[in-house]
Amino acid sequence: MVVDSSGGELYCTGCGFVIREKIVDTGPETRSFSSEEGENRSRTGAPTSVTMHDMGLATVIGTDNRDSSGKALSSSMRSTVERLRTWDRRSQAHESADRNLRQALNELRRYSDKLTVSEAVTERAAYIYRKCLERGLVRGRSITAMMAGSLYAACRDMEVPRTLKDVAAVSNVKRKDLARSYRLLLKELDIKMPVAEPSRCVSRIASRAGMTERTQRRAREILFKASQLRISAGKDPMGLAASALYVACTLEGEDITQKDVAEAAGVTEVTIRNRYKSLRSFLGI
Repeated sequence: MVVDSSGGELYCTGCGFVIREKIVDTGPETRSFSSEEGENRSRTGAPTSVTMHDMGLATVIGTDNRDSSGKALSSSMRSTVERLRTWDRRSQAHESADRNLRQALNELRRYSDKLTVSEAVTERAAYIYRKCLERGLVRGRSITAMMAGSLYAACRDMEVPRTLKDVAAVSNVKRKDLARSYRLLLKELDIKMPVAEPSRCVSRIASRAGMTERTQRRAREILFKASQLRISAGKDPMGLAASALYVACTLEGEDITQKDVAEAAGVTEVTIRNRYKSLRSFLGI
């Protein structure tokens, strides 16, 4: 399939059949039409985003007290423009739902920075929280807990290895309250979460415990064999990944104790021992 940018068509090079026509070109202009713009050839301004309470579409009155010709405003006009700025800010969050959303999205940005998650996860969390606000699930509940629950749900949905303990630590919400909010989201919004892959947790645990890349590759091979034999079903992904890493350390001769692996994964040593025994018995290691 080839896109003809001059004609705006998507066609097949084998038979010439036109798949789509009149495709809108969203790229930059080839030249600038205004001398004031300089080298800026973009078609639009900043993109819209659900992580902003106004979707990035609100007007903003600048703080530079000058008119269109660049002259300074008079004292009377300056006070008038200042009142306009004040009412412009107030009108953007006039209703309680808007104020709720502004506070929640500010907290989301802070949580995302602390957890170092991608922009896609942040967008997904903001989308989930907006759905909660539409259904009226936030009424009578903590904004912080519901926002933290939305972020954890987004991490689970995007298969990002973040635990309840991690999200609770950055949001200052009790783990019990966070789990309750998460269960409420799954029930009311009917969200189907994918099954977590233990191999995604290997890099995180290994970096915390200081393991080598060779051990990580061996652990992923062990987890792949375990998934083929269907012995990983119903197991905690973090505990299973930690046990596979401990087995790999034993096979590769790396001096790592069960306590070190358990602390890096946030699980107990009993879990490591139980999964370690089952992996060695089923895989014949």
